[in-house]
Amino acid sequence: MDTTGSVDRRSLLRAAGASVAALGLTVAGCGAGGGSGGGTVTLRYAWWGADDRAKKINRTIALFEKRYPKIKIKTDFQPYADFWTKFQTQASGGNPPDVFQNAIGFLRKYNDKHVLLDLKQQVSAGHLSMAGFRAGLAKFGEVDGKLLGVPVGSNSMALVIDKDAYRKAGIAPKLGWTWNDYYAGLKKIRDTQHIGGDSGPMGIMYVYDLVLRQTGKAFFTDKQLGFTEADLTDWWTKGLDGVKSGIYADPKKIEQVKPKAGLSAGLSGGEFTWDNFSVRYTAEGKGNYGLAPIPSTDGKTTGQYLGSLMLSGSARTKHPVEVAQFINFMVHDPEVGRIMGFDRGVPATTAQFDAFKPTDTVSQGISAYETQIADAGVLQTITPHPAGADTCEAAFLRIATDVSLQTTSVAKAVTQFFSEAKTALAS
Repeated sequence: MDTTGSVDRRSLLRAAGASVAALGLTVAGCGAGGGSGGGTVTLRYAWWGADDRAKKINRTIALFEKRYPKIKIKTDFQPYADFWTKFQTQASGGNPPDVFQNAIGFLRKYNDKHVLLDLKQQVSAGHLSMAGFRAGLAKFGEVDGKLLGVPVGSNSMALVIDKDAYRKAGIAPKLGWTWNDYYAGLKKIRDTQHIGGDSGPMGIMYVYDLVLRQTGKAFFTDKQLGFTEADLTDWWTKGLDGVKSGIYADPKKIEQVKPKAGLSAGLSGGEFTWDNFSVRYTAEGKGNYGLAPIPSTDGKTTGQYLGSLMLSGSARTKHPVEVAQFINFMVHDPEVGRIMGFDRGVPATTAQFDAFKPTDTVSQGISAYETQIADAGVLQTITPHPAGADTCEAAFLRIATDVSLQTTSVAKAVTQFFSEAKTALAS
């Protein structure tokens, strides 16, 4: 697979001609379609998230409207599940928001339904700059030659650990450690701390994706699953063995403490998640938490990539120029970066990355982690997920949980998952 080498953020920014300068873009109404014609334009902007994110986004909108007084933003936000339920209804009715928060699992799905605006025309017209993005993120929203999403933040999978538990067990994870090292460490934590070494990764689609990518496969190709029933049988069998041996925490207890994480509940010494999600552990638990690198099969290839939330436009918008100008402002303006911080992941552009200086230990750790893996050259590209990927992810977690709770066999679980996945990917 192609890999992305180390990133000199300031050199990249200079080479881009400074993304901040790109904010002085063509005025509304002068580009390829959808101009305001001198009047006021209103864009509908929707996203998912909690009240704190909404407060931050509303502050950034106020800045945008001050910079572009002829563009007004009408907002709408929902919790994650409610957002997609409402969006599906709007999209089916031909009335999606002009601009909205998006993720890679939905690009092909809604592109196939002709919902998403191809922003490449707006880039060519000078209304949107794709320069100055970190570590290959500029390509993250591209599908079949179309630009369907622009990253606003990045994250990567990490192993969140209780540093004290690891220290007491004599484990010092670092770049280049292997899965054999990881499993040996889990046994030491089990034996010395009398807790699970890990909360259990067998149902985390993105962890299994990394395991597959380390051997030249992937969870998804552009249209289907990228692994076999034999592959999954091996993964879930090893996971169940881990539960039975105690290197993974008791899954019944993990279920009982939800929505709190098993790690922050003190049931395990670590668990895999997106690096920017690590803020939850300090809020939930009393441990001394930190980020450890992803183990690899060969001590080199982690299979990692930068994931991202994105902003997408509606193919039905009457104002594609203004949509592009809004997205451009939200991903390049330094003050927006300072306001949003790591709320949606580490800022995607170098201008915003350099503008936000985290002061808390957790955010500093996230920033350092992403800088470390970028400089180490381990980051690869990711194939945009096929339509139905979100359904597959939910099924993978649900069925793996049944395996860990031993309410179904591995064989039945594998058959069930492949059956559900085939249906989801064909819909």
